[in-house]
Amino acid sequence: MLLAAGRAQVSAQTGTQTSAQTGGQYDLCRSLRASESGPGWEFYACQPPPTNMKEVMQIKENPYLCSDECDASSPDLSHPPQLMGDRERGGLITYWQTVTWSRYPEPLLANITLSWNKSLEVVDDIVITFEYGRPTSMIMEKSLDKGGTWQPYQFFADDCMEAFGMSPKQVSDLTPSNLTRVICTEQYSRWVGAKEEKLVVFEVRARFGVFAGPKLINIDSLYTRMETMKGLRDFFTFTNLRLRLLRPALGGTYVQKDNLLKYFYAISNIDVPAR
Repeated sequence: MLLAAGRAQVSAQTGTQTSAQTGGQYDLCRSLRASESGPGWEFYACQPPPTNMKEVMQIKENPYLCSDECDASSPDLSHPPQLMGDRERGGLITYWQTVTWSRYPEPLLANITLSWNKSLEVVDDIVITFEYGRPTSMIMEKSLDKGGTWQPYQFFADDCMEAFGMSPKQVSDLTPSNLTRVICTEQYSRWVGAKEEKLVVFEVRARFGVFAGPKLINIDSLYTRMETMKGLRDFFTFTNLRLRLLRPALGGTYVQKDNLLKYFYAISNIDVPAR
């Protein structure tokens, strides 16, 4: 979808006109293009520029959690939820952090709710950056009615069958007929023995690529499907997102009961490109 914004900019340089389009969500843009048969108009949907919605999202954690290694009353030692959406400067990483798993085997659970008080359409991958290990199981949920009701968006686990009773899938397994299917993926939860593996991704561009091609070259096909395929636009639309963290990173092994302070959740960044 970022490609669409770039295309609109090029069209503006070649004489773009905009007219109202009835029955669709977007205005209809046209550009004068030269071809072997002479000049002609090319029509396509006008798109507002995408924005990283972390700049305006409201973050709520339930409950507020801070580990023994931090002090919520001190600005220098606290790890509040707002640090998941702040602008990090000078290479300094700031992050939200929970309590440690001191009450094992009681589950260590945390909910992160992101709110915008309006309807958004996601245009690129949603990326959550974890510090000190990615959860071994979590659920991303979405709401279309400002938190009144919730539905699963995607399941993440190192073992989908054990955690959720679902066979593991990847977005590459989806087809045009089941593109809106809610899947469980293991690729963002498994321990790979490297601390650099911080990202959990809800893959949007790969889903767009099912209609527009792997490089989103045929973006018009995606726009057409958005307008005509039942439920497709709604799948990429939400007013709120919620992360349900169900089991912390274990370091690729069993729970070490004599060292429970090593288990917790920490998130440094959440990117939500949308319009």
